[in-house]
Amino acid sequence: MSNQQQQPQSQQINIELGEKEAEGIYSNLAIITHSPAEFVIDYTRILPGVPKAKVHARIIMTPQHAKMFLQAMKDNIKKYEDKFGEIKIHGDEMQNQFGFPLPVKEEKIH
Repeated sequence: MSNQQQQPQSQQINIELGEKEAEGIYSNLAIITHSPAEFVIDYTRILPGVPKAKVHARIIMTPQHAKMFLQAMKDNIKKYEDKFGEIKIHGDEMQNQFGFPLPVKEEKIH
């Protein structure tokens, strides 16, 4: 018998993309809520002059997967910006319009 440790084999996952899902869904607003057990992301879109928005997709994930998703997004944004240049985010004048809301900056109180 050999004392060598067995190396884990890399697992290949086949992912099926249906015709409907391949079309994609445009979203310019995500509502994120969480509990101790999960993060819920509702993707919607709001349009000028339309007072109501419909949720087009809801993704539910564990806190660990949410953090892994955040890291993957950061990595992909960095790769995108390295190739195409910095993604500009307009300042506060655009924040109250529509789209993904910018994170609220915490002010330090002395």
